[in-house]
Amino acid sequence: MIKTEKEIALMREGGRILRETLLNIKANILPGVKLKSLDLIAWKVIKEAGGGAYPAFLGYKPSGAEKPYPASICASVNEVVVHGVPNNYELKEGDIVSIDVGVKYKGFYTDGAMTFPVGKISKEAEKLMETTKEALSLGIKEAQVGKTIGDIGFAIEKCAKKNGVFVVKMLTGHGVGKRLHEPPTIFNFGRKGSGEKLLPGMTLAIEPMFALGTGDIKQTEDESYATIDGSLAAHFEHTILITEKKPEILTL
Repeated sequence: MIKTEKEIALMREGGRILRETLLNIKANILPGVKLKSLDLIAWKVIKEAGGGAYPAFLGYKPSGAEKPYPASICASVNEVVVHGVPNNYELKEGDIVSIDVGVKYKGFYTDGAMTFPVGKISKEAEKLMETTKEALSLGIKEAQVGKTIGDIGFAIEKCAKKNGVFVVKMLTGHGVGKRLHEPPTIFNFGRKGSGEKLLPGMTLAIEPMFALGTGDIKQTEDESYATIDGSLAAHFEHTILITEKKPEILTL
């Protein structure tokens, strides 16, 4: 769980590749673009980065999944919260799409996500995205030595409540590094001072997921997760490093 300086350096490079991937995808988020084409962009950017960089999600089979994941990214549109499989769906004006990317670089993983607007979107969708992004920043600010996992969750949940949106409580952040998913589990809600204490060298994937509706979710046929009430959802994520000073964002 605690990473060495050498391991952190590898994660920094993986995080740089991940950020470059998201920026390339962002430039292609337009009405009429197919989700599959965004997946191909990610594959190309990651593989061309060199050093054996590889899309971490491709072929990944988490506990409970029926089959390995078939794509390089997750592309989750509108009410789909996470794990949307890129297909032939064409983005439409007014959609929002969450792109989740994982990079494996020389044996170490980074994980990051952003929600993007497709053309002009509703004010409600804008507020949802802005709030989720703000919650990520507030959660990261709490990721300091001596604080706890509960402090991160408390800050994230407080932001959701303040802005009238809802935490998707069934989905969480996690440790990341030698594996894509490591301890500890990072809930997007919590009590101040509760849970595991944060230590220098920890690397965490903090990822608030908010919805305009209740935040209750269901698993769909393609094993993605969508809101039960069909309300819009947003997802922002960074891989961060706990240091003796302020947290370092490895995917920025």
